Amino acid sequence: MIAKHSLSRIIPSIAALIMLTALPLYAASKGVQVTPDEANRRVDITIDGKPFTSYIWPDTLKKPVLFPILDSDGVTITRGWPLAPRPGERTDHPHHDGLWFNYSNVNGFDFWNNSTAIAAARAQKMGTIVFDKIDSAKSGVNRGELTTNSTWITGAGDKIIDETSHYIFGRAGSARSIDLIVTFNALDKVVFHDDKDGLLGLRVARWLESPEEKGGTFTDSNGVATAVSAAVNIPGVAPPTGQYLTSEGIKGEAAWGTRGRWCSLTGHDGTGHTDTVAIFDHPGNPNYPTYWHARGYGLFAVNPLGQHMFDAKQPELDYTLEKGHSVTFRYRIVIYPRTVTTSELNKEADAFAAVK
Repeated sequence: MIAKHSLSRIIPSIAALIMLTALPLYAASKGVQVTPDEANRRVDITIDGKPFTSYIWPDTLKKPVLFPILDSDGVTITRGWPLAPRPGERTDHPHHDGLWFNYSNVNGFDFWNNSTAIAAARAQKMGTIVFDKIDSAKSGVNRGELTTNSTWITGAGDKIIDETSHYIFGRAGSARSIDLIVTFNALDKVVFHDDKDGLLGLRVARWLESPEEKGGTFTDSNGVATAVSAAVNIPGVAPPTGQYLTSEGIKGEAAWGTRGRWCSLTGHDGTGHTDTVAIFDHPGNPNYPTYWHARGYGLFAVNPLGQHMFDAKQPELDYTLEKGHSVTFRYRIVIYPRTVTTSELNKEADAFAAVK
């Protein structure tokens, strides 16, 4: 509806309308299209008519997310469960949905681990990120943009953060990218207590998990444990092949809890198709370079706010925003349908660091 109204303002003549109808159906298929569908609580992003991802805020989630995410060959790099289960997937951590942005201990409330699976007795300790509105949506030849507004609400019903999220969806050759720029405006004094679960999270498909995963029990900030099984081969399901690599040369599961300006995850889906998913930190972010909360079972997360939690030699960070103050975080996620060299990743990191 917005696009139709805009056209009626900028094309006043019948002649211009005739000229427009003679053009190819650009909006229907070409370029990076960002298409809001608020009635169905989603915004769909396509590139040349092929799905890339969707920004969604269904009633079943406790925060908005991007789901699913596909590479330029149409291969899905995100786990399907619990939103769209696929055979052989893990069913741990029901709050790991696509790609999201939140934190586990904000003024004592847990926004990260919240989901419809939470017992009623724990609800008062949880936080919810409530979608408010779409500020803008733009399509283009090589990039599309989406800006949204959301509110962080504690289990006590207090609104503590006004969040503005600006997504830039791009392409360069066969690579697809997502720049995420998030600004928090504090509606009250806000303390992000030093914790491991945050800040930008991505749950990847089974074949991008690590074959080294030994399993174990993982405990959240409330002391609630989640069991994760060791990596196993399932007949008919592509086995885990993923390997992390950081900008500091750290590989595999050793990447967890280390710092670096980028981290990549490379694996193949059993058909010979390879993807590299890389996340880049920005030097303008707090506590740069970030810690990588990168788990072998498929959680690929960036957490600059959990300092002592990752390195006991460091003091607790407890990043604080006074009421009325703001902070902006900027990250880049790139999906390459191939193996990528370290020099390519360093070049991309340099280019991202130059973005103001």
